[in-house]
Amino acid sequence: MAAVAEGSASAAAAAKEAEYQAGVQKLVDLLSKLNPAAKEFVPSSAAASSPPKKALSADAPVFDYYSIGGGKGVSKDTAAYASYIGSQQRRRRNGYMNHGRRWINERARRADREDSIRRTVYVSELDHTVTEERLADIFATCGQVVDCRICGDPHSVLRFAFIEFADEEGARAALSLGGTVFGFYPVRVLPSKTAILPVNPKFLPRTEDEKEMVMRTVYCTNIDKMVTQLDVKSFFEKLCGEVARLRLLGDNVHSTRIAFVEFVHAECAIMALNCSGMILGTLPIRVSPSKTPVKPRVNRAASN
Repeated sequence: MAAVAEGSASAAAAAKEAEYQAGVQKLVDLLSKLNPAAKEFVPSSAAASSPPKKALSADAPVFDYYSIGGGKGVSKDTAAYASYIGSQQRRRRNGYMNHGRRWINERARRADREDSIRRTVYVSELDHTVTEERLADIFATCGQVVDCRICGDPHSVLRFAFIEFADEEGARAALSLGGTVFGFYPVRVLPSKTAILPVNPKFLPRTEDEKEMVMRTVYCTNIDKMVTQLDVKSFFEKLCGEVARLRLLGDNVHSTRIAFVEFVHAECAIMALNCSGMILGTLPIRVSPSKTPVKPRVNRAASN
């Protein structure tokens, strides 16, 4: 009986010791998750007297317990860990640098756009006898013309244009030409609120043949999506003349389509400008001179 009682007492003591050790381990795990630098653990007097901490800069080094000699006896690949810390530093520094570059580039683009707007005038009430070349020659008396873009208005037989000068003085001088008769109507000249959207250089004519093609080509916008390429060709051939090449373009984003129409003769392209405002399908189209030729499609099978 004495031996049984002694064994029971030993088992109870062992169970109590195990319960105690489990409680201690649970307390250690709980304390390890606490942040000793939290304000709850800092006396109010010390918090009031100590200066506020400043955030680290992007170039501040990253210190780690293992990198300063701590953790001795712990199995860890020091070289790999140091490389990881270095990569983290570079990633943080590059993040700040890339953000700065994007901000600077956006600021530069905005400044260029605003400068271009200040050098641009808006000309309205242009009839279809006025070409971009003639308009640029007239406004060249005010200063060097960088770009001239005539656009069609579907709600009027008249058109409008944007003219960009090399400097702001040329744009200011161009305002004095308001009321001058170009063709059959006096034009209005106002400061522009937008810049001329540049044409992708790779689409511009490069050879004399392509330049001649541009003279026979018009750019048509606001085309009804229900209209087919055959409809566009029949429309222009009936009113203007034989079409040599036509490219009808569209996507799922825009509600209308655009087309480049190349005629056999340049006179037909000039006549096509008078079609601006006419109904094709269910919408009035806009027709203006094209700045790019209609290049023939490349046969991929043949090129391969």
